Amino acid sequence: MAEAVIVEALRTPIGRGKPIVGELSGFHASQLLALAQKAVIEKAGVAPDDVNQIIGGCVTQAGEQASNVTRTAWLSMGTGFAPGAMTVDAQCGSAQAANHMIAALIDNGTIDIGIGCGIESMSRISLGDNGRYKPAGRSRPQEWPWDEAKGQFHAAQRIADNRGISRQELEEFGCRSQQLAKQAWDNGWFDREVIQVEAPIVGEDGNLTGQTRTVTRDQGLRETTMEGLANLKPVYEGAYHTAGTSSQLSDGSAAVLWMSAEEAKRRGLKPRARIITNVVVGTDPYYLLDGPVDATRELFKKSGMNMGDIDHVEINEAFAAVCLSWARVYNPDMDIVNPQGGAIALGHPVGSTGARLITTALHALERKDQNTALITMCCGASIGTGTIIERI
Repeated sequence: MAEAVIVEALRTPIGRGKPIVGELSGFHASQLLALAQKAVIEKAGVAPDDVNQIIGGCVTQAGEQASNVTRTAWLSMGTGFAPGAMTVDAQCGSAQAANHMIAALIDNGTIDIGIGCGIESMSRISLGDNGRYKPAGRSRPQEWPWDEAKGQFHAAQRIADNRGISRQELEEFGCRSQQLAKQAWDNGWFDREVIQVEAPIVGEDGNLTGQTRTVTRDQGLRETTMEGLANLKPVYEGAYHTAGTSSQLSDGSAAVLWMSAEEAKRRGLKPRARIITNVVVGTDPYYLLDGPVDATRELFKKSGMNMGDIDHVEINEAFAAVCLSWARVYNPDMDIVNPQGGAIALGHPVGSTGARLITTALHALERKDQNTALITMCCGASIGTGTIIERI
């Protein structure tokens, strides 16, 4: 049986998901994804038509992101048409699940080379736009049997209440994310994983100016203090979360290049990591976003591992309460949890974040000469995704 291995993993910088002010907002969504797809094959020296299949994650598959944006992105490069492609929706875990699927296709011998990737251009396609176009209709039947959270902020508050997490604890975590992200960028820890982008500039009228800017780092970082966070208004009366303790709307893409170990050897490429185990699990709709707790439980059950076996954790900072709830259950050494910050500081282009987290985890393991990383996310539709990777 073949073994799937990662040979390259890269991402774009993450731009603010706002028209005009977002540094990547001038890209068509397919062009933004193509940047990451192209970067991984070029860095590995792989010809475009040598790739067998590409699976990409995207949450809001509407407008520019509709009609299989993963395939559109690849064709937009104009360099090869041979690879098959599909786009999947596992909500925020889409790109993580896409990588699971590519690895499985290699493991079972269906393909030799594949890319797991993801895209979200939130400055151009608003979250939920795929449910707003006519003919109108609800994504759920009227007779919905679950007591589900009314929305993500409502879910985050339920999680905080359930675990006894205070607003101050959330703000301490939000402040930590910004501080660690700044430290990581200042120390050059993201340099190897982030590609330099020549981004079209959008003018005040919303049209392209014909000029470009060089974008090399994430746009979401901001000066943050506990005093400043305490002065922010909650998202609704009685809630704990604010803009400072929640992930940011963002633009970005990420891609992971996978091969069979035999194919990598034949090409003289170094296998860098493999998947020990992975899951996509359901979680209680009442809490909606507590998926990392359930996903991690299943990862440990399947692998026989525990927190003591994990060197590095990337848990998506959709909301601070999601991460702190997980930490309440598993009691990790917090020094290994998002040590370079997370989505609160870096941003969360939802359909690409799963591939971004795998990319960041891999590069962090290599930088620190460590072995295992756990990547987990909460997702809409009450699911959780999880992956444990191991360096080779």
